[in-house]
Amino acid sequence: MGYDTDLSFLHYAPVRIVYGAGSLSELPSELGNLGCERAMIVTDKDLAARTDLVERVKKVLGRRCAGVYAEVQPDSSVQIVDTGAAKAKELGVDVLVSLGGGSSIDSAKAIAIVHTLGGSIRDHQGFQGLTAPTTPHVAIPTTAGTGSEATRYALIRDEDSRQKLLFGDFHIFPRVGILDPKLTTGMPHIITAGTGMDALTHGIEGLHSAQREPIADALALHAIRLIRKHLPVAIKTPNDLLARGMMLLAANMAGTAFDNAQVGLVHAIAHTVGARHHVHHGLANSIALPHVMRFNGDAAAEWYRLAGDAFDVPTQGMSDEAAVDKIASAIEAFAAECGLPVRYRDVKVPESDLEAIAEVTLTDGAIVYNPKPVTDPAEILPVLRACY
Repeated sequence: MGYDTDLSFLHYAPVRIVYGAGSLSELPSELGNLGCERAMIVTDKDLAARTDLVERVKKVLGRRCAGVYAEVQPDSSVQIVDTGAAKAKELGVDVLVSLGGGSSIDSAKAIAIVHTLGGSIRDHQGFQGLTAPTTPHVAIPTTAGTGSEATRYALIRDEDSRQKLLFGDFHIFPRVGILDPKLTTGMPHIITAGTGMDALTHGIEGLHSAQREPIADALALHAIRLIRKHLPVAIKTPNDLLARGMMLLAANMAGTAFDNAQVGLVHAIAHTVGARHHVHHGLANSIALPHVMRFNGDAAAEWYRLAGDAFDVPTQGMSDEAAVDKIASAIEAFAAECGLPVRYRDVKVPESDLEAIAEVTLTDGAIVYNPKPVTDPAEILPVLRACY
């Protein structure tokens, strides 16, 4: 599979995963294992208003529930994190329990940083710069896409700069991830589809990354297989616990894969589009993915063929260019079949902003792991025009 004899890597996956329908019931024993007694639930406004999930978690926590912070919004912000950390301090908590999608889990990671180290979350931006382990965190995803419960990363929007701040550190891994498919059955169709495509992007970008490695590759490939098989079922039959569970596992595998292998130009674009125009992260990835694959084709065709095999797209006997185009087209068609828009114009990204998006995309940290070097916004702009 194209590995060199000088292959050397660190694969790190420290999060304890508890999986199963009804596994939410394991939360008290997991907190007991951590020696924690006062938990603050970190969740988003919509989930708290639309579902009974917060009340269910509070009931399971019992006396260990010190309070709820239900102020998270999509693409969580510096202000939301800093306010959440202040509330955690006020409540005297010793553990955070995130409940929701990637924004809630990332917010809890960032709140843990400020709760431990003080200041504002802006003060701690960067990679591997934290000086101490952060407040313990148990992540309970209610979407199947980001895989954030398995990663060392958090992205927080800075409203002033209209960019996303990156936090990456071994100290911010959640201690535990509870994957309970019963908690995902109420996910709206558009969120099921968008988060599923986010997981697919993680698998494909982890597979083609300049930092790819065999363990991450195995996880990425199986995640791609699971998504191809189970995402349409989860959309069509929301209460199918097998499909929901397999999507949770696919998201977790793809998250572990990209946490170790990293991502690339798709995510660099999606981070920028999301921060500037509030486009859902999974949707921003989904739109960009096929066009970036075509852009990267001459540098990553071998890896895209493997992804194509996992996605049930045969390419034997085809040229690399034709094979990559066939796989990219199949992924674009899959997204459309899942009910998602396939152009940035359809999610109200203004064409007049494409040049600025290209310039900011070039500054995103994910771009350094792209299999094809990108050094000029002029290289990105045609990709964005294709996305538009």
